[in-house]
Amino acid sequence: RMKQWIFIISLVSMAMAGCKNEAAKTEAPKAELKLSLAEWSLHKTLFDGKMVNMQFAAKAKKLGFTGIEYVNQFFKDKAENTAYLDSLNAAAKAAGITQVLIMIDGEGYLGEADSVRRDSAVNAHKKWVTAAKHLGCHSIRVNAHGEGTAEEVSANVVKGLTALSQFAAQHGINVIVENHGGYSSNGAWLADVMKKVNLPNCGTLPDFGNFCLKREGGVMWGAPCTEEYDRYKGIEEILPFAKGVSAKSYDFDAEGNDTKIDYKKMLDLVKASGYSGFIGVEYEGEKDSEIDGIKKTKALIEKNW
Repeated sequence: RMKQWIFIISLVSMAMAGCKNEAAKTEAPKAELKLSLAEWSLHKTLFDGKMVNMQFAAKAKKLGFTGIEYVNQFFKDKAENTAYLDSLNAAAKAAGITQVLIMIDGEGYLGEADSVRRDSAVNAHKKWVTAAKHLGCHSIRVNAHGEGTAEEVSANVVKGLTALSQFAAQHGINVIVENHGGYSSNGAWLADVMKKVNLPNCGTLPDFGNFCLKREGGVMWGAPCTEEYDRYKGIEEILPFAKGVSAKSYDFDAEGNDTKIDYKKMLDLVKASGYSGFIGVEYEGEKDSEIDGIKKTKALIEKNW
C-alpha cells in the first residue's frame, strides 16, 4: 500500500511539473519590438528642403518611433562639427529618441584594389566613427564595394573593413555592412567576408530589399535588375552577424502587405536568429507618400511581429 501511495504522489508531482512547464511556455514574453526610422524614408522631403536633419528626431517621435538611423548625406559637412552634433544630441534628448546608427555613403570604396585609395577610403570613414561616438550611436553602416572579381573584391574589402573596424573598436563603435548592391547583395559572399574579418565589432545590417546582383548596363543603381539573389536565403545567411536590421518596403496591396516582400517570413527569420536590436523602417516606394509609406511599413511589422 505504501508503494501505491508513493507511485500516486509521483504521478501527481509529474503532472504538476508538466502544468508549470506548459504555463511557462504560454507565459514566455515575446521578444521586445524596437522600431527605429531610417532617414532615407524621408529622402525626398529632405532633398526638397522641406525638412532638415535637425528635425529628424522630432519627426520620428511624432510617427511613433523610439530610435533613428541617420544618413550622412543629410549632414555631410558636419561630421567634425561638435556644436552641430551637440545640437543633434539635444534634439534627440528632447524627443526621447535613441540615436542608433549613421549610414555612410560617398566616402570611397573600402574594397579598392589600390592600397592608397583603399587607405584613403578607410581614413575618410574615421570621422564618422567619432561622430557616431559623439551621438551615442552603436554603429556606422558602410558599403563593401570595389572593382574586380568576387574573390578580389572580397580580399580587399576584408583589408579595408579590418583596418576601419580596428580603429572603430578604440571608440566602442561597430562597423556594419549592408547588402547594398554588387557582390554585397550575395548573402553567402557577405557572410564569408564577415568570417574572414572575424572581429567582434564588425557585423552586418541585413536589408530586406537589396538583393539585386546585376542591373542593365552594368550600373549599380538606377536601372532594372537582371539578376537577383534569393532574399530569404540571403537574410538567413547574414543574420548571424547582424547588429541592425533594415526593413525595406516598397508598395502595398489592399491588405497592407508589401507586394515584393513576405514580411511574416522575414520577421520569423529575424526572430529565429535571436536578434534583439532595433528594426529600422526604410520605405522606398513610389505609390504612397513618404509619411503614409512609413506608417504602413510600421503597421506591417507590428502586425507580423
